[in-house]
Amino acid sequence: MTSGVLVLVEPGAHRPGGHRHRTLAALAQAHGCAVVVTPYGLIEETAAELHAVGARPARPAGGGAVLLAAGAWLEAAAAGGRRALRRCPVWVRRVPHQVSLLARCLVEAACVRAGHRAGGADAVVVVLSASEALHGVAGWLGGRHVRFVHEVVTTEDAPLRLVGALAGRGARRVVALAPTEAVRAELAARFPGLPVRARAFAVADSSDRLVEEDRQRARAAFGIPPGQTAVCLVGGWWPYKDLDVVDAALHRLRVRLHLVVAGSPLDDRVLDRWRDLGHVRLHLVPGPFLERQRREVYAAADAAVVARRPGVGKESGLVTDAVQFGVPLLLSDHDPALTALLAEQDWVRLFPAGDPGGLTAALSDLAGARLPRPSLSAASALGVPTAAEQAAFLTRIDLQEMTR
Repeated sequence: MTSGVLVLVEPGAHRPGGHRHRTLAALAQAHGCAVVVTPYGLIEETAAELHAVGARPARPAGGGAVLLAAGAWLEAAAAGGRRALRRCPVWVRRVPHQVSLLARCLVEAACVRAGHRAGGADAVVVVLSASEALHGVAGWLGGRHVRFVHEVVTTEDAPLRLVGALAGRGARRVVALAPTEAVRAELAARFPGLPVRARAFAVADSSDRLVEEDRQRARAAFGIPPGQTAVCLVGGWWPYKDLDVVDAALHRLRVRLHLVVAGSPLDDRVLDRWRDLGHVRLHLVPGPFLERQRREVYAAADAAVVARRPGVGKESGLVTDAVQFGVPLLLSDHDPALTALLAEQDWVRLFPAGDPGGLTAALSDLAGARLPRPSLSAASALGVPTAAEQAAFLTRIDLQEMTR
């Protein structure tokens, strides 16, 4: 794929939260005249940002509209199936998830077709949050495109593998990008004919860096007095996050701490336990939050806490947040590749994954001496591109070169 009109497809742009909105808006701004395809609409904040930078919206039409309608119908059926079958054996519960994979494929194909139609012959279509399955089918039905696959959650069962095999030639129209080497290796093993390489999804620009005025304003808004220690715990409590370690570490802690928790879903029972701790003051920002709220949460914190279960190899948007905003990090050593990159960074305090004592020690030390902020070059050292670098990379991808 050579340089041309950049078409950004984000099927989840109607849902608040996550890092998709920031990346979508940043890439559109960096490219200057991007086309954006969001099949289910946009949240108001992102819509305003895209309008301000002149991004052109596009919608599936004709055959693409048929694919979109079919995908939406299948997803609704899958949602109903998940509710109806939740008490059935695992092999039965997998069926609705397989239907969801097919539904996502049809929606992606519809959006890719719309992108080529709106962007013209030189369009470079990029699906920012693509499904982990049926890559060749999406290429066969939709056309040439680049797809960011963030993780492999649901694998293909035999019927979908057969569908994928029948559309095998469609994989020649696709380049898959995985945000980490671990995800790239898993995709390469599952889809031997799929061109796939590791490339960070997140982008970071120094203009986003928080300043002292941001910090003072945020701490005042949360009611955190000057000189008192505060950390943030950002994002939904998904199974790959080790909240048991955080819970145990807070109960062992013997210093006063402000804890800012933001995201969805959360566990109210755990939050209630933390409220009962006399040395911890909890500040809650529930539900999916907007970008301005994300900035405020990080601005209030002396460090961000990231605790994951051993072996998790997906990209951490929270690490990128820390780099982007200039906030120190307390990080579990769950991912050897990430640990190797950060081991010598003075703004990071690593603790053993699964070890609440290690996190307690890190929190206690933070109360005694603040960590330095990440340098302006930290993003580059971690391989996180700027939005301009990412847009340039995406519009220069040569499909034939990558398939050799």
